[in-house]
Amino acid sequence: MILYEYPFNERIRTYLRLQLLFSRMGQLIGREHALDHHFALTTLFEIMEVGTRSELKSEVLKDLERQKQLYTAYRGNPAISEKALDGLIGQLDDHFEALNQVNGKIGQNLTEQDFLMSLRSRVVIPGGTCEFDLPAYHAWQHHSAESRKTDLQQWSAAFAPLAQAIHLLLQMLRETGSSQKVMATGGLLQQNLPQGRTFQLLRLKIDPSLGITPEISCNRLLVVIRMMRQQSDGKLLSIQEDVPFEMALCA
Repeated sequence: MILYEYPFNERIRTYLRLQLLFSRMGQLIGREHALDHHFALTTLFEIMEVGTRSELKSEVLKDLERQKQLYTAYRGNPAISEKALDGLIGQLDDHFEALNQVNGKIGQNLTEQDFLMSLRSRVVIPGGTCEFDLPAYHAWQHHSAESRKTDLQQWSAAFAPLAQAIHLLLQMLRETGSSQKVMATGGLLQQNLPQGRTFQLLRLKIDPSLGITPEISCNRLLVVIRMMRQQSDGKLLSIQEDVPFEMALCA
């Protein structure tokens, strides 16, 4: 099944983007080739573009504290394991403390490194990282794979508290949704959302053998999913067939 996730607000949109970037960077750092490490660095710069927003750190801290208060209220509930609850609250506390101890903007120390900043200003230029433009970077690419990995791990460590906190928050959010089998009748599903409940994330799973791409639109009142099929020229056209899929709404 192919999983599609659609955020209901800008905060969750930012979390999903960062989680994608953190995952990509982790995979690229673990490889050996200098070209993979080049794209690990470009991914790091993308993370810096999103992750150094001044309000992001406070938003994540507020979310961690909100989740802690929510789960603390479950203490004494006989239907809930106290051991599991203590473990989850402990994780929230650990991530809160780790992120709260970061001084200033996350990753701010990286902006003080001339090597990284000279590279960051050139990667947006087509072919801007050629050896005649950045000889120091060209030399770095010829370091051993282990040496490059060590550098990349050191630079990316600045964002580790943020990455771990976002991973936990999204994991908890995803677990609030229960997957249901539904049908897009005539290629369209339109569903009103219950008032008084705020959803943050829609998760949709569809069988890849159907050759269908869902086009998702959501707001606090309504979910609209239109099923599309890609044509030979690359265009997506809506279909009129009944399409089964799975959907979960996460709050």
